[in-house]
Amino acid sequence: MSRNSKVTQQIEVIIKVLSLMEHGGSIEEIKVASGLDIELRTLQRRLADLKKLGLVKTSGDKRSTRYHYTVPRVERSGADFENTTKGMSILPLSEEGQEIRSLVLLPEPRRKPVGYNREFLERYRPNIDSYLKSGEKQKLGEVGKTLREDQPAGTYVKEILHRLLIDLSWNSSRLEGNTYSLLDTERLIVQGKAASNKSARDAQMILNHKDAIEFIVQGTDGIGLNRYTILNLHALLSNNLLPDPAASGRLRTFAVGISKSVYTPLAMPQLIEAMFERILEKADQIQNPFEQAFFLMVHIPYLQPFDDVNKRVSRLAANIPLNRNNISPLSFTDVPSDLYTQGMLGIYELNRIELLKDIFLWAYERSSLKYAAVRQSLGEPDPFRLKYREQMRTLITEIISKTLGREESVALMNDRALQLPSNDRTKFIETVETELMSLHEGNFARYWVTPAEFRSWKNVWDISD
Repeated sequence: MSRNSKVTQQIEVIIKVLSLMEHGGSIEEIKVASGLDIELRTLQRRLADLKKLGLVKTSGDKRSTRYHYTVPRVERSGADFENTTKGMSILPLSEEGQEIRSLVLLPEPRRKPVGYNREFLERYRPNIDSYLKSGEKQKLGEVGKTLREDQPAGTYVKEILHRLLIDLSWNSSRLEGNTYSLLDTERLIVQGKAASNKSARDAQMILNHKDAIEFIVQGTDGIGLNRYTILNLHALLSNNLLPDPAASGRLRTFAVGISKSVYTPLAMPQLIEAMFERILEKADQIQNPFEQAFFLMVHIPYLQPFDDVNKRVSRLAANIPLNRNNISPLSFTDVPSDLYTQGMLGIYELNRIELLKDIFLWAYERSSLKYAAVRQSLGEPDPFRLKYREQMRTLITEIISKTLGREESVALMNDRALQLPSNDRTKFIETVETELMSLHEGNFARYWVTPAEFRSWKNVWDISD
């Protein structure tokens, strides 16, 4: 029997035993009656979680606590827990993660309705408390290391931007039910061609991710865990997807519900505003970038500060501290959507982070290994190109966006080179020319131009050859 199935069976047995105890039972009586080979502290934890779900209540004091089943017994076909063993992935789960998964997969009538718990955020003390253990942070630091720590913020991600645009746009959209394939996504981002058999909404979602990723990467110096960044991140991700266009980049002003959950977020705008500011304040104080990333993945969706698109905002916001520290990004490669949803339900309904943390740790290691391979295939960066990367990017973007031919481009290159030290000017011009000649439909995305702009420029460039 798998560990996950064992946890599921324990929970089901505990419920069955308690439902037969008319006057409830002590923890010792429950252990004997259940016949479970389980430690008392583990049984106590199972009972505490069932209490949170409203399935168990207690009576008596600490020394004589009795547990009582609180939901009228219903006939069950045995299918109530069947889904807990479906969809099992290669993602390894901790015992706590398995337990949370079993609890949130209980039918909704068996889960206690809950509201936003302000204490969940308020009791977190940055750099004193930590969701990630020291060993976990150390391991993440090892797998995410890029040898770019001494370079300007964002250097590493810019080197792999083309691949990240496709991977993160696809995976984050996929977790929201988007039906585009990876190849569909690549074609849409690189060539601007939407899949004919997919919805316009799916295409918009992916293009919004592309814009939002570029916003984070290209504006690294001005991007932070602040109001400006998060509001604009939401505006980009929700563009043309909300019934009210003015809701993009604006905090929520009305009540919302969570599909397939018994959790109800805050409804009062003033409290939403206050807790949003507290999240940003605490996140900005956290020193470890991995803890910052995970903290955002937990608390932005839990608050639901926006009308919609909250989880997408949290996933991209989690990449901000990683990008700023030149460590490998998190693209959620291969994360099962159902497991991610269950991890979020654990946050919403139980305020427990272990299942989502299991996902985060596993996903980050997979992402890091992937981009290490991508970066290795690119070879070591040219120090000269690294030195003048911003000047080159600005110049090439201008040449393409203005649809300049070869003669006009050479004139502009010579003019811009005059702004550099004299011994670098010739190489600068040669490097820009080499880059222009190597541009094709698969690599122009790093210069912030649209597919239409690139095609127009390429036609003029080729004709002027």
